[in-house]
Amino acid sequence: MKRNFETKSIKNILGKLIDSSSNLNSGLNNIKVQKLWKEVMGSNVNSYTNEVILKNKTLYVNLNSSVLRQELSYGKQKIVDLINKEIGKEIIQKIVLR
Repeated sequence: MKRNFETKSIKNILGKLIDSSSNLNSGLNNIKVQKLWKEVMGSNVNSYTNEVILKNKTLYVNLNSSVLRQELSYGKQKIVDLINKEIGKEIIQKIVLR
């Protein structure tokens, strides 16, 4: 009896698994966005950032400075574009600053 096995790389298998599971994919995207927020925004903004959550293509950012919240509100679209460009796909459509 001869068996015919098709060899696949672990990367391909994991990629298909992640793509097929929307919960896993959204969780990984959330982690990526949190990491990119820290990289893109820098240490000054991060010192005032309490929480960054991605939910349904909306990025919720909790800030403890009303002045910073107002300043960032002027550049929301630029922040969305920067993070989406770094990830390589559009996973954020809008930002809510709280």
